[in-house]
Parts: sequence; C-alpha cells; structure tokens
Amino acid sequence: MKRVPCKNLLLLVITITLLSACAGTPKANLTAQQLYTQGETSFKKGYYEEAIKQWKQAKDQFPQPELMAKAEIGIANAYFLHHDYIEAGAAYEDFRKLHPTNDLAQFALYRQALANYNLITGIDTDQTPTHNALTLFESFVTQYPKSEYVAKVREKITDCLSKLAQYEIYVGHFYYRTDHYKAAIGRFEYALAHFPEYTGHDKTLYYLGKSALEVNEKEKARSALTRLIREYPNSNYLGEARELLAKKL
Repeated sequence: MKRVPCKNLLLLVITITLLSACAGTPKANLTAQQLYTQGETSFKKGYYEEAIKQWKQAKDQFPQPELMAKAEIGIANAYFLHHDYIEAGAAYEDFRKLHPTNDLAQFALYRQALANYNLITGIDTDQTPTHNALTLFESFVTQYPKSEYVAKVREKITDCLSKLAQYEIYVGHFYYRTDHYKAAIGRFEYALAHFPEYTGHDKTLYYLGKSALEVNEKEKARSALTRLIREYPNSNYLGEARELLAKKL
C-alpha cells in the first residue's frame, strides 16, 4: 500500500475541515418579511406545517404590528386547514385577544366557533365541544349581527341545539332502558324545557310518559302522551301513545 506523503495528508485534512465548516455554516438570517413570504408560498401549496413554522419564525423577528397580525391569522388558518382544530381554536382566540379591532377579528371568531364545531364527534359522547361552539356562535351573532356569516352561523346554532337535545334524549333513553326511571324523567324534562325548538320531541314525550308510568306518576304520563298526540300527529309513536292512554290512563 502506498503511503500518503505528510504534506498531502495535511492538505487533505485542511480541505475536509473547510468543507465541513462550510456545510455547517447557517444561511444568512432572513427578515421577518422574507419569512412571512416563504410562509405564504408554503400555505398556498398546502404545506401547512411548513407555513406555520415559517410564520412563527417571522413572529420571532418582532416585525411591524401589521405583519405580526398577518402571521398570526395565517398560523390559525394553517392549523384549521390541517384539521388541527384544538390548535386552530386557540390560535384564533389569541388573535382576537391581541387584535380586537382588526378587520379579521370577526372572521377569527367565526373560525374559532367552527373549529370547536368540528370537534363534535356524535350525540353519544362528551358535548363540551358542542357547548363551546354554541357559545361562540351565539356570541358572533350578538357582536356581528350584520355580518356576511350570520346566516351560516344561525344554521350552526340550530344544529348545535339539536345535538344537545339529542344527547339529553339519548341519556334519558339509556336511563329508561336500565330502569332508572326518575333519572330518565329528569333528562326528558330538561330536554323539553331547554330545547323547545327541537323537532324530535315526540320521542321525548313518549318515553317521558312511559317513564312516568313506571313510577306511577300518572298525571305526568297523561300530560306527556296527550301532548305527543296533539303536537305530533304524524309521529311513529302515535299509535302506542294512544294505546297507553286507553289502557293505563
């Protein structure tokens, strides 16, 4: 094997050292505007995680307030479109707190409500996201009654109320099936009192009547079943309600 002369070996070591140093040298620091522009490009391409990273870096540069606000709403939008709804909701809320008079404050509230709405998983699970979304949607209508989003917001409010009503009825029916009739009555009565606009209360009244019969509260049962017959003439429970009234009341 040929020996490498000491002089050549020294040059090789120096070359490798210089190349390594060059490779490890960071790029020149980008300005906040440049970082923001990079974030915009990433966002438009659908690279939401990269956009969030770049916009956070832009914020770290302490840019002008207008650029800071644009980066913050951009981060929130990227989280939302990436379906990171918890992070999106928090980011929109932060934007609203930091920039309450910004033209995008109403959009941020709308999207914050939608982020919570998108966390709803069904009527048989915890309804905290539904309650949160409802509160935010109602707040939106109060604050921005003439907004272009109001019609959509009202639809979401109706849907949230419907989901909450269905949840109460679902729990009440569970109590009925497990012979906890007093607890069932409480849930059915709560649903009727708090969600009067819900259109599926024929089921609520039917099982309220049946639960009341089980604990011998005949007047309550009669009232519920009579109301069912009066208010829901096309209900699937109509025949059974009439039969219960005829046989047991």
